[in-house]
Amino acid sequence: MERKQFLRTLGAGAAFALAFPCVHGCSKDDSPNGNIVEEPTGVDFTIDLTSAEAANLATNGGFILKNLVVVARNLEGQLIAASQVCSHEAYDQVRFVDQQGGIFYCDVHGSRFEQNGTPLNQVDANPAKALKIYNIELTGDMLRVFE
Repeated sequence: MERKQFLRTLGAGAAFALAFPCVHGCSKDDSPNGNIVEEPTGVDFTIDLTSAEAANLATNGGFILKNLVVVARNLEGQLIAASQVCSHEAYDQVRFVDQQGGIFYCDVHGSRFEQNGTPLNQVDANPAKALKIYNIELTGDMLRVFE
């Protein structure tokens, strides 16, 4: 074997040995975050708004997740509650975000919903149905979320 051929062979092998772990380790993971879950039924719980659990609800645009429900204080200061389970493919990734005056958003496939649950991007590629919205009742510092 000639020297050039040996170095070329060594170079290709060394490049493969170095590149293969990076290609595997640097590849993008296409699996979505979150889990596919059932829509909760019989939702009825309370939150003490003075508790540490509810701290994010003290500011407009803040939200918390509890019992597969997103409880948020919208940008106008009103408390609202919606399902954390996206109506598109049932991933538990719905959050409240400061977009378009405040919307519910699922980052798995980009589903967006008005505060009343109406889908904002109803297209063939993302056929989300209305997002479930829950009733709320505020008595003093106690917030009840229920169906």
